[in-house]
Amino acid sequence: MKNTYFTPGPAELYPTFYQHLQRALDEQIGSISHRSQRFRDIYQFADEQLRVLLSIPKSHGIFFTGSASEVWERIILNCVEHESFHLVNGSFSQKFYDYANALQKHAHLQEKPFGEGFDAADIDVPEYAELVCLTHNETSSGVQMRTSEIHKLKRKYPKKLFCVDIVSSAPYPDLDFNLIDSAFFSVQKAFGMPAGLGVWISNQSCLEKAEYLLQNDALTIGAHHTLPTLWKHYKTFETPATPNVLYIYLLGKIAEDFNRIGIDTIRKQTEEKARMLYKFLETSADYEPFVKQERHRSQTVVVANTTKPSPDVIANAKAANMIVGSGYGKLKESQIRIANFPAVSIEQTELLIDQLKK
Repeated sequence: MKNTYFTPGPAELYPTFYQHLQRALDEQIGSISHRSQRFRDIYQFADEQLRVLLSIPKSHGIFFTGSASEVWERIILNCVEHESFHLVNGSFSQKFYDYANALQKHAHLQEKPFGEGFDAADIDVPEYAELVCLTHNETSSGVQMRTSEIHKLKRKYPKKLFCVDIVSSAPYPDLDFNLIDSAFFSVQKAFGMPAGLGVWISNQSCLEKAEYLLQNDALTIGAHHTLPTLWKHYKTFETPATPNVLYIYLLGKIAEDFNRIGIDTIRKQTEEKARMLYKFLETSADYEPFVKQERHRSQTVVVANTTKPSPDVIANAKAANMIVGSGYGKLKESQIRIANFPAVSIEQTELLIDQLKK
């Protein structure tokens, strides 16, 4: 019997992935030149589908990288001369902050305990911070920052560049890209693909900052995948170096599938499954939601405390062909993480809840 993966990445493959992959192999997509018209058509198609799905305006370019983690480095190098500001409440927002320090920027930090979330009213952005770095969904702890709070914060600081990590939540968040300068995600989570492709969305304001920094001989904006180089090639739907052509093709097809369903429907289904999971956790004697504030609970990665050792819970679920994620870091033995991505249906979520009840 085939497993169902409720892991937060790599995650369950989207049901149509298999047929799209077979067609790509039949058409030898993996062998075509990235300087060919065929590839330009593939890039343009993926671009068009993502624009519809995420409501991305023409002011923003859509670029492909090796991973989402790469974008941490790219955005810091291309958009920060001296100072960045980071909201940290988990392991991945911490890593974004760590990258800025590693690149020798003055990185400001506002921190909350693991499992707690941010509201705009909590946040004071330092005067000289050029880039505000936010994590919409903290994969490690199951905390989500509401997009309305992100938008509210941007309106409070309109002259600062805002970059949002949507790695484990896209396409769920309804970000207003007229306010958000940059965002990024990877495909091995809610888009239901294997790992190996990052997507970086960035606007002209970020490009202008990178071009300004490029004029400073004392600074580097990187030697690979710089924003000016990405934008130059993007104008003709090309890439500076040989990209993952196969995955760009597959991403375009899955984004098209999402658009057929409709983003509103996907969001409603995500919220319905999240309600089911949290209701179970709140009424169970064996589990409880890790995130206490309901408004901060993730809709896409549900984290639960377990009364039994979580490896036992995970092993029992695995015996029923359901693969659940373990807690992150120090909480590996006392928590489980349940991905709530489009590849998993309401019916499969019900079966998982029945299994956890046992």
